[in-house]
Amino acid sequence: MSHTAHIRSHRKPRSRTASTIAMRAGVAGGILSTVAVAGASAAANAAEPVTQTLELPTLTADLSAQVAQSAEATQLAAANYQLQAERDAAAAAAAKEAAKDLAAAKKAEARKKAAEEARQAAAERASRDSRRTTLAAAADTGSSSFSTSASTSASTATGSAAAVIDFVRAQVGDAYVSGGTGPNSWDCSGLVQAAFRQVGIDLPRVSQDQSTAGTQVSLDNLQPGDILYWGGAGSAYHVAVYVGGGMFVGAQNPSTGVVEKPLSYDPPSGAVRVL
Repeated sequence: MSHTAHIRSHRKPRSRTASTIAMRAGVAGGILSTVAVAGASAAANAAEPVTQTLELPTLTADLSAQVAQSAEATQLAAANYQLQAERDAAAAAAAKEAAKDLAAAKKAEARKKAAEEARQAAAERASRDSRRTTLAAAADTGSSSFSTSASTSASTATGSAAAVIDFVRAQVGDAYVSGGTGPNSWDCSGLVQAAFRQVGIDLPRVSQDQSTAGTQVSLDNLQPGDILYWGGAGSAYHVAVYVGGGMFVGAQNPSTGVVEKPLSYDPPSGAVRVL
């Protein structure tokens, strides 16, 4: 048996009254109500979308003026481009018209030149025909002083003239080749140049220059060794050597080659003397 006596507590047991219980139940209910309201509010807030409002800058007077100036500058640039395009088109049209005018002028000049050349050729043909008729008539009658003089000259050719004549006559029968300078084919000026080179005379290469290489002489006063030319002096298109007796030797064309023919065969336009 314990020596300690059991002493009852002097504290009075708590008495839970109905009011205390009701108060505690009300507090708990209020807390639960608050939690429920808060939860419902959170759910509502989560469901609603968030809208953000942006505030645009206010269009001030300066910004408005800048916009107007930019628009005006754009319109001015467009107008300048249009004007430049119109100017370029006008310039192109003018250039095209000028080109047409130039082409027409060139054609007109070409026609004029062709007509002049045809006229000159016709005049030269008429002149040759006239001389051919005169020479033929003189040969038939035997009374031409030209023919008499030519025959005398042929019989008295000596020295350099005789050497030139001997050379060209030795080439009779050779072929005619444009640009030919021998020894078996010639063109007209190549034959004449080679003949005079035999006597130490260096003539120009082409007929145009050979027709002015010496002293101009009349066709009525020819001597053996004179250079005959056809066409104008300085613009001759053919040359040959007068060999006397009313005859000449020349490289005529591809059909005949080098031949000896009477002057009436193809009367020359003029002659020059270099011996």
